[in-house]
Amino acid sequence: MRVLSVVLSGGAGSRLWPVSRQAFPKPFMKLGGTTLLQQAIERGQACGTGDLMIVTNKDHFFLTKDVLSGMSDPPDTTYLLEPKGRNTAPAVALAALQCEQQFGGDTVMLVLSADHLVPDVEAFVASASEAFRLANEGSLVLFGIAPTAPEPGFGYVEVDRVSRQSQPVKRFVEKPDLATAQEYLATGRYYWNSGMFCFTAASILAAFEKQAPEVLRAARNAMGNATRNGSTLDFNLHTFGLQPDISIDYAVMERADNVHVVPAKFSWNDVGSWPAVASAHPADANGNTLPDDVVAVDTTGTHVQVESHGAKVVATLGVHDLVIVDTPDALLVAHKNSAQQVKKVVDLLKSRTHETVQLPATVHRPWGTYASLKEEDGYKVKRITVKPGQSLSLQYHHQRAEHWVVVQGKGIVQIGEVEHETVRGQYRYIPLQEKHRLTNTGHEELVLIEVQCGSYLGEDDIVRLADTYGRA
Repeated sequence: MRVLSVVLSGGAGSRLWPVSRQAFPKPFMKLGGTTLLQQAIERGQACGTGDLMIVTNKDHFFLTKDVLSGMSDPPDTTYLLEPKGRNTAPAVALAALQCEQQFGGDTVMLVLSADHLVPDVEAFVASASEAFRLANEGSLVLFGIAPTAPEPGFGYVEVDRVSRQSQPVKRFVEKPDLATAQEYLATGRYYWNSGMFCFTAASILAAFEKQAPEVLRAARNAMGNATRNGSTLDFNLHTFGLQPDISIDYAVMERADNVHVVPAKFSWNDVGSWPAVASAHPADANGNTLPDDVVAVDTTGTHVQVESHGAKVVATLGVHDLVIVDTPDALLVAHKNSAQQVKKVVDLLKSRTHETVQLPATVHRPWGTYASLKEEDGYKVKRITVKPGQSLSLQYHHQRAEHWVVVQGKGIVQIGEVEHETVRGQYRYIPLQEKHRLTNTGHEELVLIEVQCGSYLGEDDIVRLADTYGRA
């Protein structure tokens, strides 16, 4: 039996703002020292899946590759790069078509979300083994979570009776209100829908053909117009956008008659809100989840997370049941009872076109990162890192000059037509409208402090003349 892990890595994770941003979403958040994406990949590996397929946004491709390159034993990976979000039904249909072509229709697909937390991997493997058996028999399988609370934020599936045995699904129910969720919990007939699935490529494609043929037709059309480059499929924006925006639950699972639920033998957290993040951390005697260096006085049930460019003292006094998330460019203070509504803050910021919705404090690029340390009228200070062997685009600026000081590593600074070898402690001046480029020629990360001076310091004042990553 061949098993393929299919990891769906999308979504903005707006309820986890200000850490999760559109350009750096939830799958790349770290919990327990590694990203949620890496944990999903490793869960699949633990189940014996030798190959991996990741469906992700094209803009997150380099972030995804960075996660794989940081693993000690990365699997052989096929990347399906979406030019825009199109929900889970098109993602699964595309993955199934590629799986059938690449590995065969009898391949079992273990479909995982890149933003779930499953601490007990051994228990997950046990549940997955049962799912593989049912999938080989032609079933469409979902992993059901026995509910522990009347949670209105999850979808539910109804069965005859919640038990430790796999059984057919009677019906799917979308996110209920609190009163209805309480009724579901009292009956003992409902699981939470985890959003993790298992089936053969042939079975799910047959289900699409029967239950949602328009989704399958659009997916075949998108596949036919995709650009293939080795293990990467890059989809055409127009044909990709013609696919229906619909979930796999609505399109197939709710309508099919061969759906089974495998009860989860593992603990599960969808990390969908800050209280969910807090529950994934060990609490102190006062129910607080916070770093050791936070000063907490008369504080209970509070989650504190601090991400700073430098040392910072955070103190709480006389507060209870709060979420406090401090990043270099944004601060969130919310009561845990209101934490599900963080999306309202994000929507308001979007209406103001505020860049904290899109970009994190440390912005990741294919060549490295940059972070703004200080900005006032007429100048901005940034910290730039460049990976070994990588380079920024050849570019110039209309409205700013730049001063560069290398503080770690070595590289080549091109100014005009002249290339200057530059090492730690050396300085280069980039005049207004002069073309320039930075290349890391060393074996360690190059770190540069940049001071911009000019009348306008926006990121869009860049004219690219040449670029390794196709952005010119």
